[in-house]
Amino acid sequence: MNSGSVIPAVPVSHPKPQAVYDQVVRVAGCRQAANTLNCLRSKRPAQFLAAANSLPGILSYNSVNLAYVPRPDSSDNFMPESPEIAGSAGNFAKVPLILGDQEDEGTLFSLFQQNLTTPELLTNYIKSYFPEAKPGVVEAYVQLYPDNAAAGSPFGTGTQFNPYPQFKRLAAILGDLTFTLSRRTVLQSASKVVPAWSYLNTFIKAPLLGTFHGGDLLYMFDVTRQTENTFPAQVLQTTVISFANTLDPNGLKVPGLVAWPKYGPDAQLLNVGNATTSLMADDFRQAQSDFLTQNVESFRV
Repeated sequence: MNSGSVIPAVPVSHPKPQAVYDQVVRVAGCRQAANTLNCLRSKRPAQFLAAANSLPGILSYNSVNLAYVPRPDSSDNFMPESPEIAGSAGNFAKVPLILGDQEDEGTLFSLFQQNLTTPELLTNYIKSYFPEAKPGVVEAYVQLYPDNAAAGSPFGTGTQFNPYPQFKRLAAILGDLTFTLSRRTVLQSASKVVPAWSYLNTFIKAPLLGTFHGGDLLYMFDVTRQTENTFPAQVLQTTVISFANTLDPNGLKVPGLVAWPKYGPDAQLLNVGNATTSLMADDFRQAQSDFLTQNVESFRV
């Protein structure tokens, strides 16, 4: 799984997903129908697509406050509980997995919130994601991220690339919530049951965006026709091909690629740089990670 895994979610009966459904029904022209679901099913594909896409997308002010996520339904055996509950109980497909991230997952999704100029505005924005958060929990989590551009994402760039006052702080928070630290939580449960490997890519370092969400795909699939023979492309492609064939990413060797250990108690990640790989501990931003784990019920979207 590249850049994303489990997203804790409020149930399908909650007012938040109901509002999503109501919006699609309205745009599709089905609000007056006796059976709105049957009405939606009767629409031509183009009509339904337009209605479904009427919700704010991921590259918008709403960002990763996603409209469409898998949501539990307690009346149905298929997915009766929030995904993180199922995962911690071992209720998932028992197959080996690779799960990793880009270093700066949140930058791409923090470009549209230029009005977030103060810590208070930032906190209220994050609170809007989580309708069932306990009082004070989101505020306490945001405080774990310093109001200091040098501590934000893209990481390791000092005070550069901060187009509005809370950009780098927001990018760090959104990247961790949706991708990087949620990955750690999933792996801590999954790696006890199945062979698992994890990575953190740091090889792009683009201005403003850093090693951004989706940047690895440019190398894995040579999207720009300029990355085929680069070191990152060779590492990403050979490890995935090896894993697909042998369920172990270490089967094919690339000069400069270190042996990639399974994820476990020592929690080592494969760090893929521009010209080398190395192993790194998965213990960065540990206070934030521990807080999310301890308060997961407040972070359901």
